[in-house]
Amino acid sequence: MIVKSKAPFRLGLAGGGTDVSPYSDKYGGAVFNATVNLYAYATIIPKNDGKITLNAKNNKIETLKAEEQLEITGHLDLQKGIYNRIVKDYTKKPLSFELITEMDVPSGSGLGTSSTLVVSILGAFLTWLDIPLTTHEIARLAYQIEREDLQMAGGKQDQYAASFGGINLIEFQGQNVTVNPVNIPQNRIKSLEKSILLYYTKTSRKSAKIIEIQADNVIRKLEKPIQAMHFLKKQAYQLEAALKGGDLHEIGAILDKGWEHKKQMAIGISNPTIDEIYSTALMAGAYGGKISGAGGGGFMLFYVDENHRDSVIKALAKFDGNFRDFHFEKNGLTTWIENA
Repeated sequence: MIVKSKAPFRLGLAGGGTDVSPYSDKYGGAVFNATVNLYAYATIIPKNDGKITLNAKNNKIETLKAEEQLEITGHLDLQKGIYNRIVKDYTKKPLSFELITEMDVPSGSGLGTSSTLVVSILGAFLTWLDIPLTTHEIARLAYQIEREDLQMAGGKQDQYAASFGGINLIEFQGQNVTVNPVNIPQNRIKSLEKSILLYYTKTSRKSAKIIEIQADNVIRKLEKPIQAMHFLKKQAYQLEAALKGGDLHEIGAILDKGWEHKKQMAIGISNPTIDEIYSTALMAGAYGGKISGAGGGGFMLFYVDENHRDSVIKALAKFDGNFRDFHFEKNGLTTWIENA
């Protein structure tokens, strides 16, 4: 038996950062995001040799003795943290297996890579062990493993986006998370796909530092960052209304205003290279755009109309990045079993 899973990455379109504690605890947060056909994959091959092999498909391979708890060492900690929680909460005994993981995009690229990978791995374990959890429970457990067990800084939106899939307005109030699917006609979804350019800057970043600064700004009650987060939260609802109402021409302006406010949340969200890429895209005809994720690098997205799509692509050719084709993905975490 071989167990496989995949979970989709997400584009953060509006409200990003308001899902991060303590802002979401004190004020309530809201994000608008959409999953795309780029995935994190996990494969579990059960063994009976008393060993665990973790293979991250990027030359990171580690073989360990199957024990009830694996030491968190800074190497493949996501995989180890998931295993530790599965044994602690469910099996109560060691497991022997090979876990193979890979992703369609680089780690730290702003599409929720680490959280999506956690959801994918978790889904494979749950299917292998026949543990029945709801989609909400999977997302919540993924959050607990990453944020509480492993103490990795970040928000809540990525785990829920990867688990549920689709286009969603997700609301956060303390420990409560509400996922509101946004139903949009297929022809409008196709138009939106054609209007968004997804650009990889070929830089990665560790989002934890930016998120820690952002959280500290809330703790210190700094007015400018908090007001920026209030603005971004409102934009999540504005973007939902624009898409539901078919007012696609408003999206560029919403993204542009949001990007200006997002940069006020914390130092490091933008830098001179990102600013130059952004201004170049606007001069070539883009209506707006933003960094997807915490900031500092990774993927950017731009809203364009059909007449300016090629000119924006041509203008950004002078930079080192590249464009990635994508389609929106309506399905979230998917798991299946193959015979060996």
